[in-house]
Amino acid sequence: MPLEFGLWRVDDRPVRVTTTPMPLESRLEELIVADPAILGRPILLIGRQLLTRHGKVIDLLGMDAEGCLHVLELKRDRTPRDVVAQLLDYGSWVQDLSNEQVREIYAAYARDTGAAKELDEAFALRFGTSPPDALNGAHTLTVVASEVDAATERIVTYLASGFQVPINVLFFRYFVDEGRSYLARSWLIDDVDAAESSVGVKTGGKREPWNGTDWYISFGDEPGGRSWDDARRYGFVSAGGGDWFSRTLRALPVGARVFTHIPKAGYVGVGTVSSEAQPFESAALTVDDEVVPMSRLPLKGTYQHASGTPATESGEDRREWVVPVDWEKAVPRDQALWRAGFFANQNSACKLRAHFTIDEVSRHFNIA
Repeated sequence: MPLEFGLWRVDDRPVRVTTTPMPLESRLEELIVADPAILGRPILLIGRQLLTRHGKVIDLLGMDAEGCLHVLELKRDRTPRDVVAQLLDYGSWVQDLSNEQVREIYAAYARDTGAAKELDEAFALRFGTSPPDALNGAHTLTVVASEVDAATERIVTYLASGFQVPINVLFFRYFVDEGRSYLARSWLIDDVDAAESSVGVKTGGKREPWNGTDWYISFGDEPGGRSWDDARRYGFVSAGGGDWFSRTLRALPVGARVFTHIPKAGYVGVGTVSSEAQPFESAALTVDDEVVPMSRLPLKGTYQHASGTPATESGEDRREWVVPVDWEKAVPRDQALWRAGFFANQNSACKLRAHFTIDEVSRHFNIA
C-alpha cells in the first residue's frame, strides 16, 4: 500500500483537511507540464502526446540527469489491465531508442512548445551540465493517478518486486480547504526501492566501453569566429560564448587524446592535451619553442565574445577557453574525414567510446 499523507490546518487546534477525488484527473498532465518539479525528481520533459511506432501515444516522456528516460502515463479512469499493459508496451518501444532518436523526439517537442531548440542547451539549463554521451541507458515507467484500485496495486507491485520491471505508481492526493486546492504526492513503492530496481534495466548495446584516453572535440570553425587554421598552426582547441559551450572543454585532463571534429565537415585532427584550459585573455601557447601569449599571435579568428568578463550579471561565463594540444595529425578543413556511422554530437568535449570512429580516423590519419 502507498504511504498515506495527512494534512491538517493548524489554527487554535488541528483541523484535518479531508482528501477528495480530483475533479479532472486529466488536469494532472497540465500541472506536470507547468512544473515538472511536482514529480519529486529533477526531470526534463522531452515529449508530450508522443506517437510511438506502434501507433500508441505516450502522455509524457522525460529525462533525468543521468540521461535515463521516464515514461509517464496518466490513468484517466482506465482499467488496471489497460493502463499497465499500455505502459509495458511503451517500455518495449522506449528501450530501443537510440541517441539520435531521443534527440529527434526532443527537437519535435521543442518546436511544438517553444522550449530551447537543442537538447544539450535544455539539459544544461535544467541540470547545470551537459548530457551524458550515451542517452537512454535505462528507463522507468510511471502510472500517474489520483487513485488506483487494489488490482492495479497488486499488478504493479508484482512486476516491480518480483521481476524488477521499472514500474511504479505516483499518486497525487487532492485536498480542498476553504476554497483553496492542494496536492500531496506519494509513491506506491518506496521511491528508493523503485530506483534500485530500475538500475538493472539497462538498454543493451547503446554504450560502448571507454578506453580511458580518447575524447571527442567539436570545434566550431565559422566565419567571424574561431579558426581551425589557427588551431592547427598553433596547437589548441577552444570553445566559449557561454557555460554550456566551455564547461566540458574545461574538464579535459592533461594527457587526453582528442579527436577533433568540425561540424558539417568531419574529423580534422588528433592530438594530445598538453596543458590545462585557460581563458583566451591569459592563455599562452608554445610556438617555435617559445611560450607566447595567445593574444599576441597573428590570429585569423576571433576569440573574444560580447562579454569578455569572467561572468555576466547572471553568472554566465562567456569567455573563450583554450586548451593547448600537441597534434599528431592535423589537416586543413577541406581534407576533413567523414563517413556514415561516425560519432558526432553537440558537446564541445565528451568521452569518445565509438570504436568504429576511433579505428577509422586513426587508420586514415596513420596514427597508431
